[in-house]
Amino acid sequence: MSANLARHFLLRDDVTFLNHGSFGACPRPVFEAYQRWQLELESEPVDFLGRNLTANMRMPRVALSAELGAGPEDVVGLVNATEGLNIVIQSLQLVEGDEILTSDHEYGSLEKTWAYVCRRTGAKIVTVKVPLPLTSEAEFTAAFLAGITPRTRVLFLSHITSPTALRLPIEPIIKEAKARGIWTVIDGAHTPGHIPLDLNAMDVDFYSGNCHKWLMSPKGSAFLYVRPELQKLINPLVISHGWTAQSKEADAKGAFGNSPFIDEIEMQGTRDPSAWLTVPEALKFRREHDWVSVAKACSALAQETAGRVSRMTGLAPIASPEFCAPQMVAMPIPQCDAPELHKTLREKHRIEIPVFKWQDRCIARVSVQGYNSRQHMDVLIHALAEELSLNAAGI
Repeated sequence: MSANLARHFLLRDDVTFLNHGSFGACPRPVFEAYQRWQLELESEPVDFLGRNLTANMRMPRVALSAELGAGPEDVVGLVNATEGLNIVIQSLQLVEGDEILTSDHEYGSLEKTWAYVCRRTGAKIVTVKVPLPLTSEAEFTAAFLAGITPRTRVLFLSHITSPTALRLPIEPIIKEAKARGIWTVIDGAHTPGHIPLDLNAMDVDFYSGNCHKWLMSPKGSAFLYVRPELQKLINPLVISHGWTAQSKEADAKGAFGNSPFIDEIEMQGTRDPSAWLTVPEALKFRREHDWVSVAKACSALAQETAGRVSRMTGLAPIASPEFCAPQMVAMPIPQCDAPELHKTLREKHRIEIPVFKWQDRCIARVSVQGYNSRQHMDVLIHALAEELSLNAAGI
């Protein structure tokens, strides 16, 4: 990576930013497009929200759906993936005794969403422990096949896990679940712009992902994909002008001329959609800067950094490289006061990186984006060595 890429971002010079995975970072040209949309909104709010919104909201759907391998009528813009997954989870008709099969690597807010729904419906969460180190797709699939029972109604998995930055090999277990009539719900919060997606080929039922992380659009842009034949199951979290009074089966068009699925979710009252409207600009930025090559270099640097930390600590990685998120790696570190180390790295060394306790491991999760360099990784290595009393010589 080069300083030429770093200059396109708005990140502070006095912080070594190694945490793209949490909230992303928006390139300057994309952020400027975001501000132009906001200015247009404020210059004539009625024109923007009352007359032109439906047409404007369609543009990102068309552009993004081509990247996702999905139809533009099957993707709807949202604020974040948690919202999209809440829409799905709270729409599914579950009853007492139904089972939701999931992993022990899921994101905390979605674990809470499922707990809420189970308390309300009497359904049950069944958690499968992902075999670690993750080195075999067959072993992963077998673990989840063993968890399926006649009461399993939903398979819920992250495509890329948040705490452990694993790229789960979900395609075979999705196929098995589909063959058994089990709904497949995938948390793709870290996926768009991070790994290639073809949702039609994946044959998934429900998939929600963020655009403001690795796709690099502004904060507050995400999508929900729902397979066409299942869209009639989906209810909005907020009932507003987009809601269609008639049955979804009978309505070909929603209140604003799209499908009921699109209109009911998009049109939920006054809000600023500028972040979502900037998605085409983010895709353009990636094309103009050959982000496929940039991402390949980032992936190599991420794995190199993880290897350096592993040699320094003597701790084995939690997955082989093919099961790690390409640009984000959860690196085991020696047992420590993780919150205190996180604070020290931020305040003393000016490094922004998540450090936390996950199950019985302490983890530092490094993200590598186009604005990062090997010099940034050197700063991290030497800071970890100093604070954990490790020898970084030759690392």
